[in-house]
Amino acid sequence: MQLDQVAQVAESIRTELSKVVVGQESVLDQTVVALLSGGHVLLEGPPGTAKTLLVRALAQVMHGEFRRIQFTPDLMPADIIGVNIYRSDTNRFDFRAGPVFTDLLLADEINRAPAKTQSALLEAMQEMQATVDGQVNPLSKVFTVFATQNPIEYEGTYPLPEAQLDRFMFKTLVGYPEKDQEIEILARYQRGFDAARQGTFGIEPRTTIDQLAEMREAVRQVQVTPAVLNYITSITRATREFHSLTLGASPRASVMLLQASKAVAVLRGRSYVTPDDVRDMSAPALRHRIVLTPESEIEGVTTDHCVKQVVERVEVPRI
Repeated sequence: MQLDQVAQVAESIRTELSKVVVGQESVLDQTVVALLSGGHVLLEGPPGTAKTLLVRALAQVMHGEFRRIQFTPDLMPADIIGVNIYRSDTNRFDFRAGPVFTDLLLADEINRAPAKTQSALLEAMQEMQATVDGQVNPLSKVFTVFATQNPIEYEGTYPLPEAQLDRFMFKTLVGYPEKDQEIEILARYQRGFDAARQGTFGIEPRTTIDQLAEMREAVRQVQVTPAVLNYITSITRATREFHSLTLGASPRASVMLLQASKAVAVLRGRSYVTPDDVRDMSAPALRHRIVLTPESEIEGVTTDHCVKQVVERVEVPRI
């Protein structure tokens, strides 16, 4: 598939999503970028800001298989991956696949399950496979996880392990809409829209699973100069030496930032990556991979502020 075709399909996907999600421009942009680059997304925001609705709408646009897992403290890894069940009539074990065997997985309130259960997704998110009793089971070729979490509630929640966070390409912050956007939400409900009834979404499928796989392969062919590669590496390495951080970004962060920058370049009508693409993707790609020092937390410093300062200090290459 040609890159101009990828851009056209991606824009149509975004248009369909905007029929359901009002405003949230950066959220929609990052959703499409992650979809094109094959990355997983952690959606963080207060309740009622259309996080789950966004993923349900995306499943309709993809025209693929969609599963949802409601994470709870008593959820077990087998509830996610699946389990081998002995059948007396055939005298053998049959594998009953869990919800992870799908195209698009919604991990709702992922931080409500303990680390043991969260870790069940590690292999799936990184290697696109799930191992049960020594048997390796491949996942969908476009397997993508969208997880949600509420930043306000802390009672009954478990912080995501660093290894789990590092698997997400983006941590996307979902805030409250503007007043005019909130009025538009009410107007849509008045016209018959209902978030509980998908038939009222008015969404049409814009891509297939096979086409999405072709789009991702096309995005991988986007050109990146050595100077831009050095720019990406310099940004992630600078986070490891930044005075307000105890933990900087990993080499996987550089890979994720590269992939996201390629997808953004395609959406902007180019076949090559510029430093602007890298800079614009730095915050969502790095904010969840760095850890503030206790002193910085007390002073009210945010990870986004640190990423911004790091990017400003790194010399921008000329293209």
